[in-house]
Amino acid sequence: MGKIGKSAKDVLKNKVLLFMVLPGTLWFLFFSYLPMVGTVIAFKEYRFSRDGFWASIINSKWVGWDNFKFLFSTNDAYLITRNTLLYNIAFIVLGLILSVLLAVVLSEIANKKLAKLYQTGMFLPYFLSWVVVGYFAFSFLSSERGLLNAMFGSNISWYSESKYWPFIIIFVFLWKAVGYNSVVYLAAIMGIDKSLYEAAMIDGASKFQQIRGITLPMLKPIITIMTLLAIGKIFYADFGLFYQVPRDSGTLYSVTNVIDTYVYRGLKTTGEIGMSTAAGLYQSVVGFVLVLTSNYIVRKFDKDSALF
Repeated sequence: MGKIGKSAKDVLKNKVLLFMVLPGTLWFLFFSYLPMVGTVIAFKEYRFSRDGFWASIINSKWVGWDNFKFLFSTNDAYLITRNTLLYNIAFIVLGLILSVLLAVVLSEIANKKLAKLYQTGMFLPYFLSWVVVGYFAFSFLSSERGLLNAMFGSNISWYSESKYWPFIIIFVFLWKAVGYNSVVYLAAIMGIDKSLYEAAMIDGASKFQQIRGITLPMLKPIITIMTLLAIGKIFYADFGLFYQVPRDSGTLYSVTNVIDTYVYRGLKTTGEIGMSTAAGLYQSVVGFVLVLTSNYIVRKFDKDSALF
């Protein structure tokens, strides 16, 4: 009874703080935890009935691992896995380098009003829908009225030439995401004790030496955490990027088809909800294992930089 009374007292003492986190708690409960019950669909031949969603799940036939065979028994299994992994590795590495570089550059701009203007301009693309970005890309890449063909006097059919698209996909992703990610690192830089830079200046350190000796080491924990979180999504691909920007061109599937787009096209063709659920579960489990493994390795070398 004493422990219960103490717990109740702690709740009453922190009721304001608990009330503040209540919306976020409810969001995670209804949109993250309760839907996990539906992962059982991955092991069933789901058929919707008039009795309702849950009754449909219960009454659907168990098929075991058959839904997972869709991803691994086709000729495209290697292709979509390779594309998903390689693109995400490029996004993580290049995104990290450019985001940190951009944050460092913005922090060194003396005119803070001008720095905020630059920051807003680079932050804006993140809020654009991939549909809008797809039309922006089309205005540049259209074979008839595209800006690139007009500027260089070429006649390249961009939406038929797959060799250009790995670079286009990576460029478009970085253009959209780097500005947003740099804000995290910029906030971390702003929190660094200014006396460290003053001491370095007194010792005669150049600006480059200050960045290398103070800024980057102080950013190490947040860089590690952001990288670990990105590794957890390495088997996920941004559907809008790989579907809207290439305009679902069949000739580009060899370099733009990833797990998410492949599952979407399969679901649109066959209507097998169990298959799409199996793909999502597979991505989640692999991502979870990768996060645990990466975090374990980081803890071995630097416990303070680990995620948990």
